[in-house]
Amino acid sequence: MALAAEAAIISGMSKLFLIRHATPDWSRTDIPYFVPPGPPLSPQGLEEAQGLAAFLQPAGVQRLFTSPLERCLHTAQIVSAVTGAPLEVADGLHEWQPHENKEIVLARALPLVQQLWQEITANAAAGPVALFTHGGPILALLSALGQDDATLEKLRIYDHQNTLPPAGVWQVSMGDHGQAGEYDLHLVYVPPAARPVA
Repeated sequence: MALAAEAAIISGMSKLFLIRHATPDWSRTDIPYFVPPGPPLSPQGLEEAQGLAAFLQPAGVQRLFTSPLERCLHTAQIVSAVTGAPLEVADGLHEWQPHENKEIVLARALPLVQQLWQEITANAAAGPVALFTHGGPILALLSALGQDDATLEKLRIYDHQNTLPPAGVWQVSMGDHGQAGEYDLHLVYVPPAARPVA
């Protein structure tokens, strides 16, 4: 469970991608952030989504699942148009609500991840799969999949203390060891504008 040194898909079996939506229009304070549709993508977000699509296309992603909120849906639609992968809205991937805690978020989001993981590990032709969601749910899912809290805290360096920037990608894979119930987790894509300056 390490970080990729550079933005690149890690070799390994049974890939599943956890993707944060591209940058929304933060200035749209007239639109509730947590309630569909939520704010749309900004011009920067549209560019990020195109870059994300170019990154994912070589991975051969076969299915896309997305939160119903506009910022996720539009990001996923752009990726779908480039990759040709079919897109399905999954309500369990929606934004962390003010009344929710980690257990509630996982109760709605984790079953889909587990179901898709079982499908792609049982049949290599069923994957890879990409899930478009929000920073909070991704943090909860990474923890549930075994990423240790200390590492997650060190990675909360992006906007709003997220573990990945807008249009960022975490990869879940079985890795070479192939032991059931164990996951390799890697941050594999950070949009160029969000990468640290060397």
